[in-house]
Amino acid sequence: MKLSVGIFFGGFFAALGVLLFLVAFGTDYWLLATEIGTCSEAPENAGGEKATLHHEGFFWRCWFSGNVGDNNASMWNFWYTNQSPSKNCTHAYLSPFPLLRDEHNSTSYDSAVIYRGFWTILMLLGVLTVVVASFLIICAAPFASHILYKAGGGFFIIAGVLFSLVVVMYVIWVQAMADLENYTNMKKMDCPDFAVDVRYGWSFMLAPIGVLFSLLAGMLFLLVGRDIYLHSD
Repeated sequence: MKLSVGIFFGGFFAALGVLLFLVAFGTDYWLLATEIGTCSEAPENAGGEKATLHHEGFFWRCWFSGNVGDNNASMWNFWYTNQSPSKNCTHAYLSPFPLLRDEHNSTSYDSAVIYRGFWTILMLLGVLTVVVASFLIICAAPFASHILYKAGGGFFIIAGVLFSLVVVMYVIWVQAMADLENYTNMKKMDCPDFAVDVRYGWSFMLAPIGVLFSLLAGMLFLLVGRDIYLHSD
């Protein structure tokens, strides 16, 4: 009875962890930014304050013009139905958001690209690890193999650790590597009232929740494997 309960909750937490990891990996809302200033362009018929809105993730960095209304920091400004019908997007694999190549010195750009590269590698390793863990658990179920359960549990814990590093590195990258202060000062040279609001998006928020479920699933599967091993003697 205890074994079946452990397998059930382990599988449930594992499924949630895998789902959250894949959604966080595949969506482009890790970071949200709103640029407000008289130089920002917006549709002529848009009410409220004109702004340029950015959102970015692992694959793409996109921006579009719009209006932010009374609450310029609201995440709802980035919801699908509130976005402009057309927007510009560029690959974000090694893109140090929100700067463009010709807006800063090469040293800061190269440092940000190298840091982003390590983040990208950890993200890919985390996704690969959680997929392998899922495969091992699926294979373990029909044979009640304690080796596969333990291996799957170990891979889920490794995936949780990798995604924890991904989250921590992303926070450090945004706070220290993206050089937002210089970007804002440069923009203020042309637009004195320019302001930028940067916040983490819902894709980013899903990753720590996935880490929790992945670690829980890993520990449960390790216990399941140990229980199967003890009762097999």
